[in-house]
Amino acid sequence: MIFKLGELFCGPGGLAWGAMNAEIGDPNFGIVHAWANDYDENTCKTYRRNICPNAPTTVYHADIRKFDLTKLAPIDAFAFGFPCNDFSVVGEQKGIDGVYGPLYSYGVKVLKMYKPQWFLAENVGGLRNANDGKAFSVILDAMRDAGYKLYPNLYKFETYGVPQARHRIIIVGIRKDINVEFKVPSNEPYAEIDNTCRTAIEVPPIPKDAPNNELTKQSSTVVERLGFIKPGENAFTADLPERLKLNVTGAKISQIYKRLDPDKPAYTVTGSGGGGTHIYHWSEPRALTNRERARLQTFPDTYIFEGNKESVRKQIGMAVPCMGAKIIFEAILKTFAGIPYKSMPANIEE
Repeated sequence: MIFKLGELFCGPGGLAWGAMNAEIGDPNFGIVHAWANDYDENTCKTYRRNICPNAPTTVYHADIRKFDLTKLAPIDAFAFGFPCNDFSVVGEQKGIDGVYGPLYSYGVKVLKMYKPQWFLAENVGGLRNANDGKAFSVILDAMRDAGYKLYPNLYKFETYGVPQARHRIIIVGIRKDINVEFKVPSNEPYAEIDNTCRTAIEVPPIPKDAPNNELTKQSSTVVERLGFIKPGENAFTADLPERLKLNVTGAKISQIYKRLDPDKPAYTVTGSGGGGTHIYHWSEPRALTNRERARLQTFPDTYIFEGNKESVRKQIGMAVPCMGAKIIFEAILKTFAGIPYKSMPANIEE
């Protein structure tokens, strides 16, 4: 079966790329784009350009709270990376009580209205702890009530060959009347992959004129500070002279002026960039370019992001790593095709 995929909170298309490129060796099974929605205009332009250039009107730029869900085309599959701002460890963790927390409910509305055969929902690992764990239970209950068997798991994407430590909860749901059971794909086949950030960024070399590859201007102070920070260190663990130390009280976020360790996967790529939260090169005294960050998110170099440098940085930081998404979508397709695959126990009790 070729599944028609709808997507809310689509971001720049990391999930969509993984879905469209999922292959299981049976041409009768695949995923094609049906429609998508996001509230950010540049994000929608990026998605149109790379995912559905021949069907630009199927990407709806709109605030989901004002969007008419009834006008969308029928779908067999659904994906939604509902906003994580209120569940993130870095954020204020308002959870279900925040502005963004309740937005998962629009995904549940789509499940009830369109009854796709399966769905994939994505959020940060902090979702499990928001509101003392109550938010996660409320969200799972709502998905079950919409008619789905659930298969939640915390995926550590660096164990699947992605060159970045990125931990995300992915909930796969299969409609209760469909007699198939999803299993979490094993990370064992990816154990030998060289997923160091050095290899991801340097092999093959990025052409200087590659799209989205502009350098960020660093102040002389930042350049000098980075000179004292070794690979893997940050502004608080490095041995900095007094004049270059940061005057920070309270929590010291470990990613501030943190240099990559070239022999390990990168730390988590985020959408932020101010106050030393860019990702910093291991040997050159500079922040990574957006194209380098896109490599860490496993976007192909042909994937062109729309908007200014700050907008592109946010888009890349929001995305699901393309190759990680592809692995999960392929497992879903194999589940429906009846093709066995290596699996492992889920690490979240359902």
